[in-house]
Amino acid sequence: MSDTIKYLLPESDIPKDWYNIVADLPEPPPPVLHPGTHEPVGPDDLAPLFPMALIMQEVSAERYLEIPGPVRDIYKQWRPSPLFRARRLEKALDTPAKIYYKYEGVSPAGSHKPNTAVAQAFYNAEEGIKKITTETGAGQWGSSMAFAGAFFDLEVQVFMVKVSYQQKPYRRALMESYGASCIASPSDTTQSGRAILEQDPNSPGSLGIAISEAVELAAQRDDTKYSLGSVLNHVLVHQSIIGQEALKQMEMAGDYPDVVVGCAGGGSNFAGIAFPFIGEQLRGGQSIRAVAVEPAACPSLTRGQYAYDFGDTGNLTPLTKMHTLGSSFMPPGFHAGGLRYHGMAPMVSHTKELGLLEAVAYHQTPCFEAAVTFARSEGIIPAPESSHAVKGAVEEAMRCKREGKSETILFNLSGHGHFDMAAYTDYFSGSLEDKNYDEQSLSDALAKLPPVAAS
Repeated sequence: MSDTIKYLLPESDIPKDWYNIVADLPEPPPPVLHPGTHEPVGPDDLAPLFPMALIMQEVSAERYLEIPGPVRDIYKQWRPSPLFRARRLEKALDTPAKIYYKYEGVSPAGSHKPNTAVAQAFYNAEEGIKKITTETGAGQWGSSMAFAGAFFDLEVQVFMVKVSYQQKPYRRALMESYGASCIASPSDTTQSGRAILEQDPNSPGSLGIAISEAVELAAQRDDTKYSLGSVLNHVLVHQSIIGQEALKQMEMAGDYPDVVVGCAGGGSNFAGIAFPFIGEQLRGGQSIRAVAVEPAACPSLTRGQYAYDFGDTGNLTPLTKMHTLGSSFMPPGFHAGGLRYHGMAPMVSHTKELGLLEAVAYHQTPCFEAAVTFARSEGIIPAPESSHAVKGAVEEAMRCKREGKSETILFNLSGHGHFDMAAYTDYFSGSLEDKNYDEQSLSDALAKLPPVAAS
């Protein structure tokens, strides 16, 4: 039998609907609160930032939401994405486990992010919006939004976390190639950015700061909306296309996962692969273990507090209940910039509180070690963020080896690392550091949680 086993679905099998896990959860998620009144927000409260179609998806309890035809047409450029059986990796690890991975790096932007970027661009264009402001960590979301904006003739302005802006110049070039503008955050173009620079002129930035800058600009103009690449439920719903395809592909393989693994920063790619399988379980299907793998330097699920908090550092957003390190928390500048967020998606956090998933955290050096093993076995170089999922899958495979179990492991390889080779250069030179967060800074950030957190 060939070592390379690839499961491809026909174009006609692109799902016609996104999946919304809210419909199957035993308890509804906590409401989003207005930061001033601490009362649940309504659609009008969110209208300055998002088009109404996305707001209605955000609050929907319907199990399936129709994917518009123009969005599916663009999806055809790379979807359905392939599922692989990682036989060479299995041999390298000498494990009895079977390892599969869903590869989202085949998208034009190189990651899973266009699954929601295209949808968000479509709905904004439908409402007559001319400009999108957004943030990006490692640049995968920014380049995906730039890609989607080009399809729908939208001006896109991206605030890129400064440490990643400096580390990943080719991501900036990719955004600009699609027609977007890219600004290092914190910047002097917004009040939020200037306030941070006054406190620390050398601030490396964070996703929370970049979100503040993008939200501030969007709220000032009627023809401009804000777009978020993770965290909110409509984003997670759009990403469910990953897991829905994987369900069909696992059926093609005559197999079903015992463990589903994804990296976790804001929660979108993890939810994308895991939520459809968790939904099957909740509706009486086979049980799985869903494992979210996060960076030890920014461990919201494993170290954060489950509380109401702001989604941004400038405290401009509504309050959502999530696992959080505090909106003022400043993570160290490790290479997986897309995982440097202080909070976790409220729906992922709620699902964890219900006992439907587990979380682990690893430092970046062992993640890169796992990524190199994967690359030398399977031929694909993972993004630094995706290397966390690889590490999680490797750990599960080695557990199976120790226990003599032939379990099936599925993980989401959410993007390739072709624009992240400086990180691999650091790894091979021995200069890659496992950076720890500052305990006092974490305590200070958690002490500043909004008072509603206590209730």
